[in-house]
Amino acid sequence: MTKRGKRSDQGLTMVEILVVVAILGIIAAIIVPVSDRMKKSATSTQCIAKLKNLGISLSSYFFDNGDQFPEMVAARESRNQDDPAMDTVLAEYVRDGQDFKCPADHGGIFEETGTSYFWNSLMNGQRLSNMNFLGITKDAGGIPLMSDKENFHQHIGDGVNILYADGHVQKELQFTVGTRRN
Repeated sequence: MTKRGKRSDQGLTMVEILVVVAILGIIAAIIVPVSDRMKKSATSTQCIAKLKNLGISLSSYFFDNGDQFPEMVAARESRNQDDPAMDTVLAEYVRDGQDFKCPADHGGIFEETGTSYFWNSLMNGQRLSNMNFLGITKDAGGIPLMSDKENFHQHIGDGVNILYADGHVQKELQFTVGTRRN
């Protein structure tokens, strides 16, 4: 047999190595973005679960307080403020103080303010059986109670997670208010 007909036992050729490296590069280019999206989606799901846990904590609060909503500020700028806030008023009703932190809050909002979530202070002092949010009285599914302080989940779109009075959490459009410049 000639040299051309018989394969050499010397190993892989440079072309074969380059083909293998190219294939591995293509596989990595596909896997890395997909795994990143899956990780961000899982983080968003964890945030939704934390909001639902806060809703359960609020239900326990209702039981102890005659079905009356707590009096809390919507948000505070610092943990050092004495204002009644979500993380202080509901503290005894949560399993862990980390329930007030959205896993996607990487900006230090939780560390600075005590929670990654806003409270709808229009509900302060109302009775559960007699809720009224801007004229919405009969539809608990349309009354927001808590929401993300920021769009922590930008990879999903321009929205924030919102906990409604009926216990469901939904991602909704985020509105921002800015000053108009002439």
